[in-house]
Amino acid sequence: MDLIIIGAGPGGYPTAIAAAQAGLQVTLIESKNLGGTCLGEGCIPTKTLCRSAEVADTLRESHNYGIALPEGTMPQVNLPAVIARKDQVIATLRQGIQSLMRTPGITLLEGTARFVDDHTLSVSTAEGEQTLTAPHIIIATGSESRSLPIPGAQIPQVVDSTALLESTEMPRHLCVIGGGVIGLEFASIFRSFGAEVTVVEYAPEVLPRFDKDMAKRLRTSLKRRGITFHVGAAVTAIEKAADGQAQVHFTRKGKEEVVVADRVLMAVGRGARLAGLALENTSIAYTPRGIEVDEWMQTSVAGVYAIGDCNGRCQLAHAATYQGKQALRHILGQTERPIRLDIVPSAVFTVPELATVGLTEEECQAQGIAYTVRKANYLSNGKALAAGAAEGLVKQLYDSTTGQLLGAHILGAHAADLIHECTLQLTTQTSATALADMVHAHPTLSELLV
Repeated sequence: MDLIIIGAGPGGYPTAIAAAQAGLQVTLIESKNLGGTCLGEGCIPTKTLCRSAEVADTLRESHNYGIALPEGTMPQVNLPAVIARKDQVIATLRQGIQSLMRTPGITLLEGTARFVDDHTLSVSTAEGEQTLTAPHIIIATGSESRSLPIPGAQIPQVVDSTALLESTEMPRHLCVIGGGVIGLEFASIFRSFGAEVTVVEYAPEVLPRFDKDMAKRLRTSLKRRGITFHVGAAVTAIEKAADGQAQVHFTRKGKEEVVVADRVLMAVGRGARLAGLALENTSIAYTPRGIEVDEWMQTSVAGVYAIGDCNGRCQLAHAATYQGKQALRHILGQTERPIRLDIVPSAVFTVPELATVGLTEEECQAQGIAYTVRKANYLSNGKALAAGAAEGLVKQLYDSTTGQLLGAHILGAHAADLIHECTLQLTTQTSATALADMVHAHPTLSELLV
């Protein structure tokens, strides 16, 4: 055996396939379901719900496009049917991964793995315990939801994102604790479904790691859709009220306030899933944030790597996939082709979408980089107006000295797709002039980047 991979999420299973195709004998260990958090509890199920939310919004606004619904009718969200569709999408994709596991060179083990020493694992399966060893091991165990250490955090009305994705009961009022990516996506989805939604965020602004200007613009857009925000608010306790609802207590500007809701989503981030690995039996360095790795994703133990959420570097599915590619290249000795892991696009699938890559204005200022801001409004774009998506902004930051793109931030329809042209520009260091000289089809939203 050449390689053992622990975890079959978006980091583990693509790396296993690529390694087998490169001629390595690979054992892939998964304790739960193929596809990991992304497929079962994150990216795919939430985007499936986003699509249902989009359909609800379109039906609700159909009169704006000259399409009239029968008088007095409004779209009715059948949440059990929405969840059933989500489950079917997951099942279809999981079957696809299962078929890929038949790639020659891959052995799939269903079980849990723990380290005996730096290069030896004890794997518990339904058939019993077995010991495995290999010169190369990749840890890809993902992450798990965090919760605030406050009174009432464990009452039944409080759920994490995984539980909310399984629930078929529509909340009348959803209180979201946390204004990060996960919190805002669920807030946007359930507002489209017709629920009253309140977001309570500890930081002064939602999406603390995004460009502040763009985060504020998104919050303003979501407020116009009817979502209530309390920023700079510290949640102190959650109580079960006599009527069965939950009371979320928080302090803001020195005052105590409360939100009453029948469902509370705890969305305060995710932490590396390391429990049960028995890393204490190894020389692998790690912290509560995750396993420490170098630029090739190698840990403090030669031949042992950690990719994806478990290393705490970038909690995105596509980051895990490409970190796996980076680690495999190191294993194969292909170190002349490093991947630019410092340039990773990310997106928030709210309405409207927000996508980002590269530096924010705040980061440019902190690094003392002189920069120029260039903006384009969706309102000026023919395709945006025709599609009824005139709300939005493209914001690009360029180095005032070299003219190179430093960062790009897009708020509006299809922002998650448009950001990749900017990512290519950053990765290849293509000049703004070259981009402007590239012919863009008309009418398209891509013209906003010209």
